[in-house]
Amino acid sequence: MDISYELYKVFYFVAATLSFSEASKKLYISQSAVSQSIKTLEKKLGQPLFIRSTKKVLLTPEGEILFRHIEPAVNLIHKGEEQLMDPDQFGGQLRIGASDTICRYFLVPYLSRFHKEYPEIHIKVMNQTSVGCADLLESGQVDIIVSNFPNVRLKGYGTLRMIKEFQDVFVANEAYFSFRGESLSFSQLQRLPLLMLDRKSTTSEFLHNLFSRHNLNLVPEVELSSNDLLIDLARIGLGIAFVPDYALDSYDNLYRLKLEETLPHRFLALASNEQIPPSAAVQKFIQYFDPAEN
Repeated sequence: MDISYELYKVFYFVAATLSFSEASKKLYISQSAVSQSIKTLEKKLGQPLFIRSTKKVLLTPEGEILFRHIEPAVNLIHKGEEQLMDPDQFGGQLRIGASDTICRYFLVPYLSRFHKEYPEIHIKVMNQTSVGCADLLESGQVDIIVSNFPNVRLKGYGTLRMIKEFQDVFVANEAYFSFRGESLSFSQLQRLPLLMLDRKSTTSEFLHNLFSRHNLNLVPEVELSSNDLLIDLARIGLGIAFVPDYALDSYDNLYRLKLEETLPHRFLALASNEQIPPSAAVQKFIQYFDPAEN
């Protein structure tokens, strides 16, 4: 089918912003030109792509399908243009996806080192859950991600590498939960107020699966999107937090609960989209995690 890239480009910006006026600003063309381009594309495809009303614009199911394919294609083209236009072939930007916990407690020293060694390279960090980061990688919005692993969304990535092993722990304030010296079973934990990340996270999925293997239904007391908040709530005695050990700068008034069964170790994994050739900047950053560097 003979459809020009410009029509798909207009579609991409309208779909990304859900606004004809915002798309016109980003494309530096009139709003009427945007509208006409969308009508032409819809006619060529024989499908309605947007639901238009006076207040908002929404993608039709057909439009959502097209956007899922167009978004990574546009990002691929943009990335290629960046690398070609860079006179030193070094790439002007390093785009990384990671959760706020991984950024704060693991990535910051690496980002600091990279910024000192290559100050001319712009670093862009996008915060999402590990599952959300996999989506960013697939759509081409980031060059690499650092994610908790296992992560079902990372299956099939040939460039996946494990860069850190860690242990999840249950921590509590002894003034409210006095189990020091005891070994707790999963059934005992089930009856305690557990503080954990929400169900969209790989950490939550990991713990729910563990309880399920013991035929136990996990119903947490609190579900949040931040490990730091979970630790803060554990410190004031609202419950027992389930967090990765690397997120604990110090235990302060918290202690680690002992379990009858040892929890499986997990990993931090670095992944890149093998469909996108890495820029020199990306290659330099990935080298930080080679065994010889550590």
